[in-house]
Amino acid sequence: MRFLRALLAQAWLPLRGLRSRLVVAFALVAVVSALSTGALAFREARTGVLQQSQDSVIRQFRASVDAVAVHTPLAPNRSQLQTAVNQVLYANQAQGWQVMATYGSLRAYAPSDFFGNLSPEVRRSVRDHGAAVFQRVNDGGHPYLVVGMPVTYNSGEGTESKLSGLVMYLVVPQNTEQAYVRAMISAIEHATLVALGLAVVLALLAASGVLRPVRALRRATRRMAEGHLDVRLAVNGSDELADLSRSFNDTAAALERSVAELRRLEAQARRFVADVSHELRTPLAAMSALTDVLDEDALRLGQETGDALQLISEGTRRLSVLVDDLMEISRFDAGAVELNLDEIDLAESVRHTLASRGWQGQVETDLPRPGVLRTRVDPRRLDVVMANLIGNALRHGASPVRLTMGVREERVDVAWAVIEVTDDGPGIAEEAMPHIFERFYKASTTRTRSRSSGLGLAITAENVHLHGGRISAANLPGGGAAFTVELPLHRDSAAAAEAADDATAGAW
Repeated sequence: MRFLRALLAQAWLPLRGLRSRLVVAFALVAVVSALSTGALAFREARTGVLQQSQDSVIRQFRASVDAVAVHTPLAPNRSQLQTAVNQVLYANQAQGWQVMATYGSLRAYAPSDFFGNLSPEVRRSVRDHGAAVFQRVNDGGHPYLVVGMPVTYNSGEGTESKLSGLVMYLVVPQNTEQAYVRAMISAIEHATLVALGLAVVLALLAASGVLRPVRALRRATRRMAEGHLDVRLAVNGSDELADLSRSFNDTAAALERSVAELRRLEAQARRFVADVSHELRTPLAAMSALTDVLDEDALRLGQETGDALQLISEGTRRLSVLVDDLMEISRFDAGAVELNLDEIDLAESVRHTLASRGWQGQVETDLPRPGVLRTRVDPRRLDVVMANLIGNALRHGASPVRLTMGVREERVDVAWAVIEVTDDGPGIAEEAMPHIFERFYKASTTRTRSRSSGLGLAITAENVHLHGGRISAANLPGGGAAFTVELPLHRDSAAAAEAADDATAGAW
């Protein structure tokens, strides 16, 4: 039973579609039902045919034996036995019978001897029970009915019959009955095939009725996944599929309301951040100008006053950077960011970023020669990307900080400029890795009051994506973090990069 269940389970696995499963289920039910009904009907019909044939033969044989027994002596000789056999056979000559009579050691038969084919059970049963017995046998693929009937007589003393010692045997071919049985088997096979065909047709009709709303539901969910939250299903009927359609419509309506509310709140939050940032820029500009003036006089003031002015200046600069970052994020959210592309030398741009911030002595570089690696980017945004990555490595990593640049060829028509910034610091915690480019995320709780706002890497990722590029973060096997930026190259830029020296190009 376990093997059968396992076999059915394995056969069911490839049927992934609901239509296939319905057709197979209907077909299995039809075949099992037809075979079960056919088997029961066959058994009953076969038993009825054989029983009727057997009863008819035994009655006819009994009547013939009774007719000849009257004229047969109680102790017949060989000739009298043969006469009795011939009379029985003559009375039923159209039946194809074979008859044999035995009395002691005497034996008579017509038309041929079949005594050796009589089973010991039949002879023993006739001898022991003194009643008619029968047995169905198969000889060479042909069925026969064998009947043994003892002849009894009434002695006149009471009503009890006694065995005369004379036994009549009969062998009757049952080819007609076998033909009936074969006809029944053929009819059952044809009925099973018809039932299977009807089951497949019904399954296809049922599958069409079931799959129609299911397909509609699938199309509706796909449209919802594409952002069409106003999609609804037509509800027909009152069955389970109609309830499912109503539930989907209710869910879609609730989701549309929730998403609309979230979008409204998100837009309101973006407007709030943009408005606050915009309003803060003017007073911050004035404060920055004032702190610049005070910084010039800080040396002539006392220690405590100078320290206070330094704290105010630093706080003002951090607040200005935060406001600028918030304004940039607001522009990203509003879709108002535009790229001002220009064909530039990437290596020269990176050198300018390092020089403008005084980082030349703090960063080890491995850059291609000037004029080798050129592509179209927004120079200002590339400067922001490199400044954020290098500054992040200098603040949170450890020396030496390394910057390398090269080319990666994916196909003949696709090439990438690859810029990697690494450090020898503690690296990035594994739990922080999935969130490293999220807004306001700080990888360590000890940095919650640091100078970082948690927006630098988010702005970096947005700028890289604007260029159609990719950015990733990973930990180095020997310790330290690695940030990799990949920018798409035009074919002319890639061709120029291929002319770079082997050491630079081979590193990638």
